[in-house]
Amino acid sequence: MSEISIKFPDGNVKKFDQSASAKDVAKSISISLAKKAVSAKLDGQLVDYEAPLNHDGAIEIVTADSEDGLKVLRQSAALLLKSVLKSKYPEIRFGESSADDEGFYVDTDKDDGQVSVDQLEELASDIAKVVKAGESIEREVVDKKEALKRVDGDPYQTQLINEQANDEVVFYKVAGNSVLGDGVQLPNLKSLKHFKLLSVAGAYWEGKSSNPMLQRIYGTAFNSDADLQADLKRRQEARERDHRVIGNDLDLFFVDPKVGAGLPYWMPNGATIRRTIERYIIDKEVNNGYQHVYTPVLANLNLYKQSGHWDHYREDMFPPMDMGEGEELELRPMNCPSHIQIYNHHIRSYRELPLRIAELGMMHRYEKSGALSGLQRVREMTLNDGHTFVAPDQIQDEFKKILNLMVDVYHDFDINDYTFRLSYRDPENTEKYFDDDEMWNKAQEMLKAAMDDLGLNYVEAEGEAAFYGPKLDVQTKTAMGNEETLSTIQLDFMLPERFDLHYVGSDGEEHRPVMIHRGLVSTMERFVAYLTEIYKGAFPTWLAPKQVTIIPVSEEKHGDYAEGLRKEMAAAGIRVDVDRRGEKMNYLIRDAQTHKVPYTVVVGDAEVSDSSVSVRKYGEQDSISKSSADFLKQVLDDVASYSREE
Repeated sequence: MSEISIKFPDGNVKKFDQSASAKDVAKSISISLAKKAVSAKLDGQLVDYEAPLNHDGAIEIVTADSEDGLKVLRQSAALLLKSVLKSKYPEIRFGESSADDEGFYVDTDKDDGQVSVDQLEELASDIAKVVKAGESIEREVVDKKEALKRVDGDPYQTQLINEQANDEVVFYKVAGNSVLGDGVQLPNLKSLKHFKLLSVAGAYWEGKSSNPMLQRIYGTAFNSDADLQADLKRRQEARERDHRVIGNDLDLFFVDPKVGAGLPYWMPNGATIRRTIERYIIDKEVNNGYQHVYTPVLANLNLYKQSGHWDHYREDMFPPMDMGEGEELELRPMNCPSHIQIYNHHIRSYRELPLRIAELGMMHRYEKSGALSGLQRVREMTLNDGHTFVAPDQIQDEFKKILNLMVDVYHDFDINDYTFRLSYRDPENTEKYFDDDEMWNKAQEMLKAAMDDLGLNYVEAEGEAAFYGPKLDVQTKTAMGNEETLSTIQLDFMLPERFDLHYVGSDGEEHRPVMIHRGLVSTMERFVAYLTEIYKGAFPTWLAPKQVTIIPVSEEKHGDYAEGLRKEMAAAGIRVDVDRRGEKMNYLIRDAQTHKVPYTVVVGDAEVSDSSVSVRKYGEQDSISKSSADFLKQVLDDVASYSREE
């Protein structure tokens, strides 16, 4: 029998029979390792633990307690779910399945109604029975012709098989069913004891709204019950913070499929929060030397061809609108070409630099339906955008000013959990990135030097830059623990070149400016989603859509006093109403707390007689009596300090 050469992580190379498996290799190292292992990586690719390796390569043994080991566990959980579903519903069809850091999912389709959330407990019980029986997972390799015969009648699996590059198709037999392989599997099910089927949701086949809607079953699995329970607790916390749930409970926004996915409607409460943020941002930027503008949401397609957006982001842009006579208009995906037109409208002098232009600019992105999520991923969005045009020797100072402004804004919103990432180009990827080594090296060195001068910690990430220049990304965590970019500062030597931008220097000659792109708080949609989750819907007083609710004990006796208080507070700019529903007092107070109103005020005989109020702050059990004048001052001070305890 021929032999294969296996290279170990320490550089040693050892010969094995060609039929040797990863398990055989693990045994050659130690019996204890072989017992812990569930898979291996051959030349970086996961392979089944007991399958023949067949060829030379570098190996890494994957143990159950590693990230890759957890992925294999979850892939096996997805496989077992498919087998149980097939036993229960023989005609069921399967779309894609996947396993990652969050768990696993299986897409299903059946004619007599989709799998419902009510059926998950029964399915989990069936899975537990198979695991308890100690079933093994048998691997089988067949050619495409045989594979297509096995999935006859399932259009999704037929497509998946036809899309495979080679003629070898892997099936796994478990619990009496042969299931199309989707990722590396455990050799047996004995470790698959700690799992949970979580939820169901609709998912378009291949993420396209023109395709059939399948039913996606979500689940997760761990190596220990302690890890599973910790994850379920984290998920419960995330659900309580989910901006989509809170947005519905507090009537902030909604998305109507009759209008279109990814196109949110802002209800009065949500619109109030957004408007407050927009006014804050505009005032903040104007006070820091920015000139606010309005630019069209449509532009000639040639503008985006010149900027490079059409070449690099065409798939994320809506199709152009043919206006006739050769004119094509495009919904803008970015505001920077528009601000370049503002700069270019006049001859600029070095005395005007840095020239800071800002806008709450509406943009449109052609997001796939499957990627849309509440306010976090939408098709229409308004970016808090800004572009500064600087002379080359002003770059570092302006970068520091922008960063200091950004940190100041975070302080006002009480955002503290964030990290900095310097995003560089991948020098090997000449298709994505503007090809100018000197420009890239200079720009990256400048950003790094500015961060070092400020003494800030950061990580460096190759391949995360914009196509036109390096950037600083501010990374935050969502309620589900996913990392996302909240703010950016991007350095750009390319667009001034493409648009032939100039300024007249002190020497009377033309010079090329440099652009700095920056977004302080991302889009209004994503920022409101983020704030909703970190505040858990309990917005600080200055942002809360309703800041004070006044409840008269008796409308007849105390209604006029309550209305007088409302008028006085409203005149001072406080968002206040009087609850005149006449329900029981405890119900009205509880309702105000449920809707997370910062201050609930009750007025009765005592309050009317001495011009006072009984105040209960959100989240507190006790009420405090104080004069109406003192309470008014308290609310105004709370708003003025951005609800921070100094």
